[in-house]
This record gives sequence, structure tokens and C-alpha cells, in this order.
Amino acid sequence: MKIASIHIYSHDGRRRDLTLNPDGLNIITGLASTGKSSLSDIVEYCMGEDECKIAEGFIREKVSWFAVMFHFPQEQVFVAKPNPKPGQDKCSLAMIMRGRQIQAPDFNALKDNGGNKLVHELLSSLLGIPETKTPVPERSSRTGYSVNVKHTAFYLFQKQGLVASKELLFYRQAEEYLPQTIRDTFAVLFGISNVGDMETEANRRTTQRELRIAQKELKLAQETEDALDTRGLSLLAEARTAGIPYSHSSGPAGPSTDRDENDLIASLREVLSWRPGQVALMAESEIAKLQARRSNLRTERRRVLEQIASAQRYVKGASDFQIEAQEQCSRLESINALPRASNGAWQWPFLKEEDARMDGIAQSLMAELSSLNSELEHVGGARPRLDAYLAALTDRSSQLKEAIREVEVDLTAAVQSDEKAAAQEDANVRALKVQGRISFYLDSLNPSNTISALKLKVERLQAKLDQINQSVGSDDADARMESVITHISNTMSSLVKEFRAYFWEFPFRLDMRNLTVVVQRPGKPVPMFRTGGGANWLAYHISALLALHHYAAENCIPIPRFLMLDQPTQVYFPSQTIYESVAGDTEQVKRVDADLEAAKKLFETLLKYTKELVPGFQVIVTEHANFSDDWFQDALVEEPWMNPPALVPQDWPSWGQHIV
Repeated sequence: MKIASIHIYSHDGRRRDLTLNPDGLNIITGLASTGKSSLSDIVEYCMGEDECKIAEGFIREKVSWFAVMFHFPQEQVFVAKPNPKPGQDKCSLAMIMRGRQIQAPDFNALKDNGGNKLVHELLSSLLGIPETKTPVPERSSRTGYSVNVKHTAFYLFQKQGLVASKELLFYRQAEEYLPQTIRDTFAVLFGISNVGDMETEANRRTTQRELRIAQKELKLAQETEDALDTRGLSLLAEARTAGIPYSHSSGPAGPSTDRDENDLIASLREVLSWRPGQVALMAESEIAKLQARRSNLRTERRRVLEQIASAQRYVKGASDFQIEAQEQCSRLESINALPRASNGAWQWPFLKEEDARMDGIAQSLMAELSSLNSELEHVGGARPRLDAYLAALTDRSSQLKEAIREVEVDLTAAVQSDEKAAAQEDANVRALKVQGRISFYLDSLNPSNTISALKLKVERLQAKLDQINQSVGSDDADARMESVITHISNTMSSLVKEFRAYFWEFPFRLDMRNLTVVVQRPGKPVPMFRTGGGANWLAYHISALLALHHYAAENCIPIPRFLMLDQPTQVYFPSQTIYESVAGDTEQVKRVDADLEAAKKLFETLLKYTKELVPGFQVIVTEHANFSDDWFQDALVEEPWMNPPALVPQDWPSWGQHIV
């Protein structure tokens, strides 16, 4: 399968045709932003790709349909796909025409008649891709899928960012899951996995991988056996420190490989069965009640003490008054100043008793003396009641003091109980942490990971592998892969020599496991990403792809017979500005400071490849540079694209501007 022509349709029905030479070197050169890099996106889209990768901008606005005429030895296939609507980037519609010699249809004839699925089926059938699914190992999370023409795109396109990459070799290799897809489909397309035994081969490789892993696990388990014993003894010591009792002996394990039955494991399991002691915590509400009762009692006692103090002050005042009054009376009695003597006889010498009744001063004095006597009698009569009141208050104060002491005793006991419970809880936490580490340790000794179990697993996998090898040659797939890679690598080494790239004096090898190129330098192979220089990476890329297509052509491998390269000579120019300045100008190419011989050597190698190594192979190169050599000018598909955009005419209408 090759490309005969590429077509684009405007919204108003016009068509732009780009006719290619199916055999040999095709070069499209010109200025930047003229649509050259979009050609490979158009071809991929018309091979049944859902996603339209053509960049947003002028082309997506001006073009309504994209189409490619694919050339087969006995017929041609025309595939057209509509440009996704604005804001969308996917489309599953497609129109297909086939015939011995067909012409691109007019715009009005374009319509969906099969979609991407039919494109895949038709192109895959014409290429001869076997109707089979990729090999998927047993118990794999991946599912098998049918190999079709879209899986050949990995070997057909080397776009601008990829063609000189040191990390990536194949198209779309950096996308998630696609590296495994490249490996799986390579095995199918290049005849390494036979259709009849693909599942068996996949299961054999999986069993080999599982066997190697099990053997490593067994070796590791044997090497770490003593270390595990030491760890177990250390954990028992931690349990003893944490206060966890156990009765089994804690000596090292015996020579038995059954580690679950020795004393060490038994002791550790006994530690796991221990349950921590519990000290009941007093409810916070109980402590709060005690604190509240103590507060109430203290308040009441302060009130009683205040009452006692008040009563004592009153008693003291009354006593002072009584003493003072009695002293005054005693002084008056001593000088006979009172009207009557103690026996009741009148004793005032200066006034007769009958005259005192008539003397206002005498009457007033006698009234005062009478009032004083009355008050003295009242004070003397209240004293017993005051003493009884003070005694009652003092007794109540003592009762409250004792009640407060009892509450404080209860409260202290509650706090101490809580502290003891908290200490016990901390000890329990430490013990539980030790139990957790012991549990993790014992889990690592699960029977499925013991030495005996691993030995059984190794024996089972070995028996399974032997059985698979008896049903199919154990080395057939590996031998086929080695043969294919060896042939491709030999051709690649020869092509690298022609480029005179770095390490050209050593053999090169295509590494399909890691999807890269490896220099087979004596002592230590060098992968492509450890080499230097864009020109070298370019040489490795092109050599690998051409070598792969050489093997495909010689061995009828069902992949298309074309390769599209986007701006490969950029690595030879000192800057992007200079590179773009030489677009389409043969005289300017001669004047720039660039490795012109190396750049020209690239095209000479491509031309030689299409004429001698794989006659008729189609190489399509989009470029800025334009060499004046006749052979280069003969390979130009059109005149250099100098007025952007050259792929799409400038007078084509955009979305919504065309005449309905």
C-alpha cells in the first residue's frame, strides 16, 4: 500500500489535488506554515483514525473533506473523511471507493458509506494482515484486540518532534499503553507469533516470568530466614518489657523449615492472644458533682462563719456597754449620787423625795437612771440566748468543715483513680503497639510465603512450563524474534555507516523490548538515549525505520510500503530561523552556515534506498531546504510552497462563509 495522491475539498465544492509518485522519493519543500506538516496527519486520518490531528487554524477552517488515494498493486482505494465540526476533533464517518483505476470524485459525490470500521477492514484485508488478536497472557488485566491497518502507523510516520528524538523511536510511542501495543502488534505483523499458537506463546512467556520471580522469592526467603528469627526474638523482648506474659520458650527456631510450629512462633502467637487489663474510669459527671458539692459546702460554711462573726461582734458590743454602765453605777453608788440606796431608802441630801417629783431636772435624771437599769437588765437577759445562738453556729461550722473534708477525700480518690486508669491505658497502648508489630511480623510468615510453599510454587511453575514446552517448541517464538531482529539490525548497521553517524564502526541492534536502538559496543551496549547529537539520532531513526521496511519488503510483511518524514534536515542547521530562511531557495541553501554535505547525504541515502535496496519503496519528505541538484529537483512533487498557505488556496471560504 502506497499513496497515489492527497486531496482536500473546500466548503464551496472546490478540490485541491497533490499527486505523488508511488515509487521513489517525493519531496515537498517551502516556507513554514504552508501545510507541509499536515500531510502526514491527513494520511493518518484517512487510514481510519477517529481523531483528526490536523492543527487548528487555517486548514481546519477552510477544508470540508480530507481524502487520500491509496495505491495497491492491483487496485486503488479512495478514502475520504469529513473535517470534524468546529469544536470537535473526532469523526468516525468515511467514504470508500475502490477500483483498478479511479478518479477522485467531485464534492457533491462525497458521503459516508462505511465509516472507520470498514476502512480498517478493507485496508487490512488488502495488505494481508491476518485476522487475529494480540496475544494476552492468562490472568492478565489486558484484553486482546484485533490487529489492523492502524497498527502499522507506528512504522510509517516520523514527525518533526520525533524524527531526531533520543528518547523515542516509533510514532506515538510516548502515549499511555501504546508501547505494549507496539510490541504486541509487531509480533503479529512480522510473523513472530503464529496465529495458531499465539495464546500458548504468551502463556509460556508469562509462566517463564512467574517462574523467575518465584525463584527469586525462594532465594530471598532462604537468605532472610535467620534475620526473621532475630526479629522475632527482638519482638518477644519488647513484649516482656511491655508487661505481656507468655509461657512458651523464646529460644531460636530449630532447623525445621515449618516456622509456624516452633517455640518462637508459638510464643509470638500467645502474645497476640493477650488482652490488656482495664481500670474503670470515673465518669466526668461524678467528679463534677463532687466538685460542685465541695463548692456549695464551702459557700455555706463561709456564710455561717460570717454569721458567727456578726454575733460575736454584737455580744462584744453588749458586754462593753454592760461593763461601762455598771462601772458608772458603781461610781455613783460610791458617792451616794443615786437617789436611792441599795436598800431602797432615799439618800439624796440636797433634795427631798417629795420635792424630787416636782423638780424637772430631778425627774429627768431619775428617768435616765431608770432607763439605764432597764437596758442593763435587757442586756443581761439576752446573753444566754446569744451564747446558745453562737454555739449552734459554731456546731454548724464544724459540721460543714467535716463535710468538706469528706468531699475532698472522695474527690482526691477519684482523681487518683483516673490517673491510675490513664497510666494503665498508656501501658495498654504500648502493649497493643507491640502486638501490632508482632502481627505484621507473623503476617510476613504467611504460609503462602514460607520456604516450603515457595518450593512448591517453583515446582508447580516448572512443571507447567515443561508441559507448555512439550506442546509447542519452547524456543520457536524467541528464535523467530531473534531472527527478525538480527536481519533488521544488520541492515540498520549498514545504513548507519552510510550516514557516518557516531559509533558507525560498531554493530547496531533494534531493541523491541525497550523500543529503541542500541549500539553493540564491546564491553557495554549503548542505548540511543545515551548517545549525543541530533544528527546522530536522526541517522539512527531513519536507519532503523528503513531497515524495518527493508525486511518487510523482502519477507512480504503486511505493512504499507511508504514512509513519511517531516523536516529531517533541521538538525543540520544552526538555528530554526536560518532553517526557515532557506525554505524553497536553492541559492540561500548554499550560503547558510550548515553541514550541507550531511543534509544532502540524507536525501541521497533515501533516494538510493528507493532505487537499490528496496526498489519502488515510497519515501515522502516535507522540508524547508531546497538543493539545486537535478536529482533533488526531480523528486520535488510541486514547485516550492512560497505563499502560505500553499496546501490550501487562500481564497477558499471558511466555516459559514460558503454559498449553500
